[in-house]
Amino acid sequence: MAMLQGVLRLHLRRGLLGRELSTRRSSTLDWAGKVSEIKKKIQSVLPGGAWNPLYDTSHLPPEHSDVVIVGGGVLGLSVAYWLKRLEKQRGAIQVLVVERDHTYSRASTGLSVGGICQQFSLPMNVQLSLFSVDFLRNINDYLAVVNEPPLDPQFNPSGYLLLASEKGAAIMENNVKMQRQEGAKVCLMSPEQLRNKFPWINTEGVALASYGLEGEGWFDPWSLLWGLRRKVQSMGVLFCQGEVTRFVSSSNRMETTSGEEVTLKRIHEVHVKMDHSLEYQPVECAIVINAAGAWSGQVAELAGIGKGPPGTLQGTKLPVEPRKRYVYLWHCPEGPGLETPLVADTSGVYFRREGLGSNYLGGRSPTEEEEPDPGNLEVDYDFFQDKVRPQLAQRVPAFENLKVRRAWAGYYDYNTFDQNGVVGPHPLVVNMYFATGFSGHGLQQAPAVGRAVAEMVLEGHFQTINLSPFLFSRFYLGEKVQECNIF
Repeated sequence: MAMLQGVLRLHLRRGLLGRELSTRRSSTLDWAGKVSEIKKKIQSVLPGGAWNPLYDTSHLPPEHSDVVIVGGGVLGLSVAYWLKRLEKQRGAIQVLVVERDHTYSRASTGLSVGGICQQFSLPMNVQLSLFSVDFLRNINDYLAVVNEPPLDPQFNPSGYLLLASEKGAAIMENNVKMQRQEGAKVCLMSPEQLRNKFPWINTEGVALASYGLEGEGWFDPWSLLWGLRRKVQSMGVLFCQGEVTRFVSSSNRMETTSGEEVTLKRIHEVHVKMDHSLEYQPVECAIVINAAGAWSGQVAELAGIGKGPPGTLQGTKLPVEPRKRYVYLWHCPEGPGLETPLVADTSGVYFRREGLGSNYLGGRSPTEEEEPDPGNLEVDYDFFQDKVRPQLAQRVPAFENLKVRRAWAGYYDYNTFDQNGVVGPHPLVVNMYFATGFSGHGLQQAPAVGRAVAEMVLEGHFQTINLSPFLFSRFYLGEKVQECNIF
């Protein structure tokens, strides 16, 4: 603990990026001058006079960027947005977003069910989601672009309905008390109240329920994704389709206040491999944001994180890995009506209404023993028949006659340590910041998480929501911040 505190004092100083930028900006100006001289020399020996590039470089990232964001999903785009929104002077910070797949065909964002709720077991998660629902409700105040049509996130405020058995009733009661203290509009319901409001539900095995009265439901993930992307492009953020394959860094051995020696690393250059090509482009930078979602653990390893002796800070890995989750869509004409909330059953099964045509989305997270191979996105329909359908029919008898129409799979950026987000800087790789590991609730919390990371980068501390419990250091210290309500 003493060693970690010493390390944090060494590098968590206010305004890290500001100092970096002044140095980076002068070197960028020097480089621009050199390029101008080279162009003039080539012009003088080539016929024709006008400068023409020897080959097209429009697909390449810039050679310099103040901030490189690895991952162009909603979390990475949210960080980019807040960095530009909070910069002291317009155009002061150059931001590059590197994304492997600009179609987002395998991105977690587009493959999610788009839920948003405040019924978490930790105050920080409630606060994050409260801000995010305000962001969605006022999305055009944040993300409007001149001469572009307004965004419609298609927010459906039907609420979340969480069911608890006798065993979980006391925990639910405590959670709801905390949620209300944080400002969430949630009520408790007895089995009788539940049957009166939702007569289609079988309350067998239900001792208590919690129901979101306001600010909960679901929305269109694509609207948020493309709205953020369109906005940050209008703010001058650059994009590159490619894969980060290497970090070039320098090391500096220092002594902490407790007398222990540690090695601090600073990334100076990011190598971006271009899509369908062997070529790569080095990008000099001051800050790296690891928002690579399910693959952020691999990106952290590229920076040397977790490669020291076991049990040391240097040897502590980022415990985030891809976990495959199935989403099934079924049709049931006799199913629950338009007032149906997103229901999370005591069995772990969840479902919600999809559109107006008696269609429903749902699924269940597998147990550790049931975890499917994350190497592909193939769907296991037997999992639905064996593990999901029986629980659905038990809770909603009308679902006995459902017919599955289609299904898909997506990835959670699953934090194996405590299923909670990782936000802020690494204690030893001092200019790598994290926005990852939310284990299924990253989409709904992205607007608030992006703001928190930008605050840490620009000011050296969290300003609006204190997310210190989500820092990387908890993995080394063994301090779990367990979130119980993960669906």
